[in-house]
Amino acid sequence: MSAFAYYKRHAQTHNHRRRRDYHSLAQHHKDLIPGYLEKINRVDQCIEENMIMLGNIVKNASDFLGNQSVMMSEPPIVPAADMDKVKSTLRQFVRDWSKEGECERKVTYSPIINELNEIYKDVSYEDRGAIRVLVPGAGLGRLAFDIAKSGFSCQGNEFSYYMLFASHFVLNRMKTQNEYNIYPFLNSFSNIKSDEKQLTAITIPDVLPTNLAPTVDFSMVAGDFIEVYGQQAENEAAWDVVVTCFFMDTAKNIIEYMEVIHKTLKQNGTWINIGPLLYHFEDSASGEASIELSLEQVKDVAKKLGFKIKKESMVSTTYTSNPDGMLNYVYDCAFWTAVKL
Repeated sequence: MSAFAYYKRHAQTHNHRRRRDYHSLAQHHKDLIPGYLEKINRVDQCIEENMIMLGNIVKNASDFLGNQSVMMSEPPIVPAADMDKVKSTLRQFVRDWSKEGECERKVTYSPIINELNEIYKDVSYEDRGAIRVLVPGAGLGRLAFDIAKSGFSCQGNEFSYYMLFASHFVLNRMKTQNEYNIYPFLNSFSNIKSDEKQLTAITIPDVLPTNLAPTVDFSMVAGDFIEVYGQQAENEAAWDVVVTCFFMDTAKNIIEYMEVIHKTLKQNGTWINIGPLLYHFEDSASGEASIELSLEQVKDVAKKLGFKIKKESMVSTTYTSNPDGMLNYVYDCAFWTAVKL
């Protein structure tokens, strides 16, 4: 909560450093970049616009905090890692809820939905609501919503409060299409091709998450995947499909994730996965244990646990990238469909 509330002060403090550095230049250097100070001033205005949405996320977070009051005070110190998560949340909005994020969604979300449509091609749209799909690591909820929009009952699960607060806001509180302007790529001036494109607003949401079929049950559940789905009896053999998208490498013990996926699926249920193996807890500063398996090992363990991999391929994609930037990381993602035997 403090990180969201502190965004404006944090971002403008960093931007003021640029202003200070500009003023330290010799005059003949300033003369060579006449628009630079104007850009810095424009960034301050864009930060203000980002804060409009972030402030509203904070105000609406009381739904998660019960009757506790939501303080909008800005504490003097917020860890840099927490501020990085706020900036990441802004980029995640681009990936999930903007027209600019459509390219990434087509590469990673569309194959999943196409696979669901193929598996259940003989089930009418009206009857698909009886098919239950679980999406752990649902982030801002776009994949889960798109699955629900395809007629399937879908539940997203998320552990991060950054994602939970933001997904709650976009799924339940946004009222119109293109309601907010955000500027997610202004926090760094590195690898920028064009000042104009860097400071062009991205509007969200590109679609309103509404008008689902009456047969569809769509929900989001907060909590740790292992605790919610591995320890609660009502989730045992309760799901027809588990979809994991950029999720498996968030595990401290990926074997435990696979065990829980197997446990939650009905007999002959389907596990659809797409993502890399960028293990989040490898060499963690907190010293937490982390098991890092190769892709070969992951698939071998899956087979030993009782999965049969029916289809598999590799898919190259970026993740929350700046489409107009000079540097992008491309993941070679494993995509497979497996069945619980």
